[in-house]
Amino acid sequence: MARLFADQPLNTFRLPAFRAEHFPYSGPYPWLDLPDANERIDAKLRSGALTPEEAGQCRFWRENGYIVVSGLIDDATLDTVWSSYDAAVKKGRIQLPPEPAGDGDPWPGRFLNPHKKAAHFCRILKHEGIAKWIRILMEREPKPLQTIASHKGSQQGVHSDSIHMTTYPLGYLTAAWIAFEDIHPDCGPLVYYPGSHHLPYYFSNDVGISPEDFKREGYAPYQSRYEPFIRNLIEKHALQPRHFHARKGDVLIWHANLLHGGSARQDLSLSRKALVCHYFVKGAFVYHDLVAARSKQQYSGTCLLGAGGA
Repeated sequence: MARLFADQPLNTFRLPAFRAEHFPYSGPYPWLDLPDANERIDAKLRSGALTPEEAGQCRFWRENGYIVVSGLIDDATLDTVWSSYDAAVKKGRIQLPPEPAGDGDPWPGRFLNPHKKAAHFCRILKHEGIAKWIRILMEREPKPLQTIASHKGSQQGVHSDSIHMTTYPLGYLTAAWIAFEDIHPDCGPLVYYPGSHHLPYYFSNDVGISPEDFKREGYAPYQSRYEPFIRNLIEKHALQPRHFHARKGDVLIWHANLLHGGSARQDLSLSRKALVCHYFVKGAFVYHDLVAARSKQQYSGTCLLGAGGA
């Protein structure tokens, strides 16, 4: 039996599949998702457990589902990390897919878990500033789960991360989006919908995607059923988009259920160098609802090359 902090014990080996419908809806829930979150923030502020800045960010998170920490990562660290990425690509250790968005697109595609090939990324993944904020927001110790590096805007459909990386208990996932350069409005910035984290979590079963569908068709059912469902949800609730026009070193940290994606690239010549780091917390179980599989990252090592590698 997995050693989980969930209120309801669970033998994960007896589940018919790693899908949300097979997990009990058990607490404890993240403290900032609780009805009395604002009272809890006030109490922590009075006791000195939170500074005024931290309390303000917690209130913003409670209301909007994300926070922005300006200039959290220094330029020297960002430049060193990206240089190590370029070096790994030139040496052939990392092979980037072309993924052109149209004629004249000069930028390669995204790369999953670059910290396992270019270990300087661990300086970001394990950055104490990011870890500090996740500890405040989750009241638990963060554990790295996954990274994605990108030279350009993804134009990815709007989604909640929880259909891809689901935790038991629910809600103990966060993501940090780090700008490695100033982000131009025409490059296809990250788009997100403030307050959308208050909506119910929607999983594969809720939109009629079975494990067999994914095994047979891959991501086609996700694109034909889940993504239109989310678009309709946005329209139904009149959710308004916001774009992350970040400065180099700015970090946006978002809630497990915040709807977000990649906006359209208006100018294909513009880059959007960034890294996304996903985290769960110690004692949570992580699985991939869409794939119906346990997350390998939660029981295998991360930063396999060590933080000092190139």
